Amino acid sequence: MMPLPSASRIVLLATHLAAKSDIESLTALAAQHSRVLRQDLLLRILLTCLPETLPPSQYVSLVQRIASGSLETDLELREIDWSSVQDITDDEAARKVRKLRLLPLAWENAPRDQSQDPVSLFLIHRARRVDEEAGLLTQLPDLIVPFLDHTPAIRTWMVSVLLPLLRRNHEYYPHHPVAQTLSAFEQLSDQAAVDLLLSQTGIRQEDFPYIGRDLRGLIGPWLYNDERWARGNENGHPSEDGRPTTHTLCPGWEHVLEWITTQASKSWRVAVRAIDQWDGPGDVDLGDYASMWLEDGEQEYLEQRYARAALASAYLIPEASVEALNGVNSIITKIMTLLDEDPCPTLQVASSLLPPYSDPKGERLLCGKNATYMRNDLLAESNTLTAPNETSTRLLHILTLSAFILAKAGVPCTVRRAGELAFLQDEREQKVEATRFIHSLTNNGPKSDDKYWLRMRNELLWLRDWGAEEVQGSNVRNQGVFGQLKKEFLEVECLKAFLSNTRYSLARSIYEDAPEKPLNRDILQDTIVSSAMNAYDNASNPHRGRGGLLKCDDIIHAFPQTLGETHPAARRIEALLRATHALSEYRLILKKGEPFMPVVLRVHTDPVSIIGKVLEQNPKSYTRIQDFLEIGANMVDAGLLTRDKLEQSQSMAEQSWQRSIVEKRITAMCVDAALTEDDFETAYSYVVNRLAADSRGPPAKSGSELISNGGSSRLGPAILTDDYSWKAALQAGKYRRTSRTLKPTHIGTASGNLEIRHLEQRMECLATALRIAPPATLQEILNVFRKCEEELNAAVKAEEEQESAWDEQGDMQVMPGAFSSTVPAGVVRSAKATTSRHVEEAPMSLFDLSRASMARAQRNLTALSSLQRSENARSDEARGESGDRSGQPRARKRDQLREAAVGTLASGVGWLIGAQPIDRAGDRG
Repeated sequence: MMPLPSASRIVLLATHLAAKSDIESLTALAAQHSRVLRQDLLLRILLTCLPETLPPSQYVSLVQRIASGSLETDLELREIDWSSVQDITDDEAARKVRKLRLLPLAWENAPRDQSQDPVSLFLIHRARRVDEEAGLLTQLPDLIVPFLDHTPAIRTWMVSVLLPLLRRNHEYYPHHPVAQTLSAFEQLSDQAAVDLLLSQTGIRQEDFPYIGRDLRGLIGPWLYNDERWARGNENGHPSEDGRPTTHTLCPGWEHVLEWITTQASKSWRVAVRAIDQWDGPGDVDLGDYASMWLEDGEQEYLEQRYARAALASAYLIPEASVEALNGVNSIITKIMTLLDEDPCPTLQVASSLLPPYSDPKGERLLCGKNATYMRNDLLAESNTLTAPNETSTRLLHILTLSAFILAKAGVPCTVRRAGELAFLQDEREQKVEATRFIHSLTNNGPKSDDKYWLRMRNELLWLRDWGAEEVQGSNVRNQGVFGQLKKEFLEVECLKAFLSNTRYSLARSIYEDAPEKPLNRDILQDTIVSSAMNAYDNASNPHRGRGGLLKCDDIIHAFPQTLGETHPAARRIEALLRATHALSEYRLILKKGEPFMPVVLRVHTDPVSIIGKVLEQNPKSYTRIQDFLEIGANMVDAGLLTRDKLEQSQSMAEQSWQRSIVEKRITAMCVDAALTEDDFETAYSYVVNRLAADSRGPPAKSGSELISNGGSSRLGPAILTDDYSWKAALQAGKYRRTSRTLKPTHIGTASGNLEIRHLEQRMECLATALRIAPPATLQEILNVFRKCEEELNAAVKAEEEQESAWDEQGDMQVMPGAFSSTVPAGVVRSAKATTSRHVEEAPMSLFDLSRASMARAQRNLTALSSLQRSENARSDEARGESGDRSGQPRARKRDQLREAAVGTLASGVGWLIGAQPIDRAGDRG
């Protein structure tokens, strides 16, 4: 048997056995030589020489015996192989032992209860070396779990350090591990540790169901470490109740809350899922490794801070969608549950119930200075909006409901935006949002669901005061998102929406038939007219029975008690509809490629000119002059020619004169259109039967008086002055007959010579122009008249010569039984028989006959009368014929026209011909 070995040999053999992983022999050696292989020395040998790849299950029993001090008693003696140190002297062994450089068990900055326990120090150092040298992090629970009850420090280290990193890299995200050792992980700052643990949380949408798992299984255990807490105040003295005094109690927890609020502003779905899936600091997954609890003060503090962060996240969500607002409401529901409050209903249920909000404490929060708390210092204790109490959660719910009502109507709105509207009470901003809300519902709502529109009105009015007026009466201060808007404004906009979507019965039942009418009569009338005109302006088809014009017609007849058929506004709109519908029967394009739109008629600076476009684009349309005159009359009745918005209306005389001017202008347009299409007969008929026959004069007030009295007249100078009739008559008088000119269908008693008949008609048109034209234009008309007269004289002379030649030929050659054309000698043939055209003297020029014409003015009064009133023409001709039969010579038609024209000009150009004024009273006598 080998003599008793030296201590050096024993230590060398222990290191040799540890390096060879001969745990049984090492255990026997330690049991036999426990005085040499003391607990700390044996643990250092294991820490230094034991291979890191050796599974902990093979040596954990040795460590347990070392920890319990039962090496000497629990093992039976067995033979030990000393061959590895048998040939070494004691001196050599001592030298080798001094060179071993065993790793120390000391741990800088170790917890107080851990720094004096060799076994705890060995376990932690061993776990670090296994992780650093072999990367076998998954084997460490086999090493640490058997010793969880050894000291609280081992359990705390296992839960707060090993478990989070093990789960992060090998259980939760094995495909995305972080290159971080246990030692490095322990040395990370709180901010870095939170970022590392949650680096993969919520990155992919398919991982959203596991967000709560990560917070429960990574952050929850990580917090159970005294290193995460800073107990006491600035002076280092702990507070009496263990609550924070002047600085944050748990900086690591604050970083977790910052991560949640950051996710709310960047990826709100992650924040909503996190709060929905995780109940906060009390919801921790420690696995089967331990059961640990925080102190009551610490737990309450963490829960209060978590609730504040959740409320802050609701204000930070930037997306203005219904889905996001439902997420906000889920946050509110979760926090109210954690605070043991009655849970709030879903937004869909709340929007149908429209619950009133009348919290006095909440009303104190609704002030402009608190609006900044929705953006800044959301986690500060001084922020009253994120304080975890019933007042703040109820206010947040009502703001979320307001945003939800707007969002589902198509007006995107966040909680923060709703809060700004409610806190700041900016009337302009509220009006913008209210208008967008109503217009969105108007454009997207169903056309046949009265319940929908009734609910829309209720929601609109609820947004004004959050239902407080129903509870507290009309004297309550409006505090809703539309609190600065008058109820009358909202009712008007709501009525417009009803009418725009053809909800006439519903609108009538609310605004006309209801006992308590929301709007007074004047405002209701103005709104109806405005809606009707809006429907008219948006119409694309000028047909009255379709589209916007049909809606306009329905609107003005939807409120018979408020806007009857005799109401001036209703009559104007009716006239406008008739005028527009009449234009729909014609082809009309005002701009190339753009069909006629009804709104063009209403906004056109000169709507009568549109009739001219119709005449240009529709051949032969001038023959329908009566239709165009009706259109013009409707334009006048519709007020299209009245551009000034003065309250007083036109007098009957002014309106009659305006109507007369429009009729003359339209007639003139038809005359021009007929001449353009070479239909002189129709143009002549319009001149002598319509322009010449209308003898109505302007109203008592002149245009200058109207302008001087009213500042600006609704009847401008162009309307008061008839510049159309004489121009049309002049154009007809200038027209020359061509081969394209349409031949007359009925001649009557006129000359059978079409050329002479045409010239006589032209002179009649010119005579009409002379009678109605202003003095400044007479010279031009006279020049045309003179040329036309000369042409007529030449045509008459040619006709007389032709008639004479025809008569002579007929008498001498053609007639059967005629006398011989030879005359006996000494017989002189009598002069040619004069025709009826030689009854009077030969025709002379206009100015040569001026004095004689004045002398014969009384004889030719019948001709003048025929020019003034065409309906008396036949009676005048009858009197002329009776005069001829009485022995007086018959006046030729051209002479009658000439002398009538000269008579008309007696006071205008009489100074040229020396004419004296005619005593018309004496003539009539």
